[in-house]
Amino acid sequence: MSEEMNLGSNQEFREGDIVKGVAAQVDEKAVTISIEGAPFDGILPISELSSLHIEKASDVVSVGDELELMITKVEDENFVLSKRKVDALKAWDKLEEQFASGEVFEAEVKDVVKGGLVVDLGVRGFVPASLVEDHFVEDFEDYKGKTLTFKITELDKEKGRLILSHRAVLELQKASNKKRVLHEINAGDVIEGTVQRLAPFGAFVDIGGVDGLVHISQVSHDHVDDVSTVLSEGQAVKVKVLSVDPENERISLSIKDTLPGPWVNVAQQVTKGAILTGTVRRLVSFGAFVELFPGVEGLVHISQISHKHINTPHEALKEGEEVQVKVLDVNADEKRLSLSIKELQNNPEKEEVFDYELPEETTGFSLSDVIGDKLKGFTSK
Repeated sequence: MSEEMNLGSNQEFREGDIVKGVAAQVDEKAVTISIEGAPFDGILPISELSSLHIEKASDVVSVGDELELMITKVEDENFVLSKRKVDALKAWDKLEEQFASGEVFEAEVKDVVKGGLVVDLGVRGFVPASLVEDHFVEDFEDYKGKTLTFKITELDKEKGRLILSHRAVLELQKASNKKRVLHEINAGDVIEGTVQRLAPFGAFVDIGGVDGLVHISQVSHDHVDDVSTVLSEGQAVKVKVLSVDPENERISLSIKDTLPGPWVNVAQQVTKGAILTGTVRRLVSFGAFVELFPGVEGLVHISQISHKHINTPHEALKEGEEVQVKVLDVNADEKRLSLSIKELQNNPEKEEVFDYELPEETTGFSLSDVIGDKLKGFTSK
């Protein structure tokens, strides 16, 4: 970059010189520039006004404006000038420093073009669509005129290539927030969050710049097969922190633990001796767990499954089966219900008791047979 400026009327003007001039006339596609000490005026074409596309020269220059320009061509009684090249020369030095240091800076989006955004930094900076946000954006029209933060991700002065990224800034901010949150929160904390995305195995919830996982088993007290039937992206939720692993940057959360438990009113819903219908949820060696209400299960001990002797519950029951049970005992404080299936069944092996009416025992003779003859004699006398 030449440091030569206007030094007087005897100065010799050459291509590449940097000069100061004043806008003497502004036309639609060019600006006439008066250069002090120069034998004739210069022409600044609209294409050399800026690195951005300009419709009319009057949009950016007014008569009387003082400009710093580069002489790009010396013709008979005329100079061809460029403001764009001067701006670029000044900009590249600063841009190289920002690129080397990884500096984050603000800039206004000047235009929206196919494939991304355009930013004027003295040099035309391009922001590819994939580097605008950390999520998919369908329409960028609203970005024109917005001021965003950027990092330079690619710079090639020789080719005039300058690639910027707003997404990189967002990712830096997220990484910083994540590190902070991972060291601030503790297991047992109850905090507000926002559902970011759903997965077959659960939901990722943003709790202040970092996502934690709510496993599908921790979404509700009810059994959930499809998370999308309970939660939606963008939904505000309250979560309880189950565990924090700063080293692996993992946070386990629960929505279920912030909701009223299903056992709260069990004592009013279930009484000893009640007959209820439930679903066999799990079979274990010592019995079967039967769900009576969402999240409320009771145990049918193996001895209470059948009047017949069985070695395992699988001999009499299967998971998912609907059964009737009788409540033997209720302990809501310890979340325990004792149930029986056997109590509602007839016992086929129970012996029947019958009452027999025994006939009088006979000896084969009667009293009259013994004393009959004597009575005859007595009566005849």
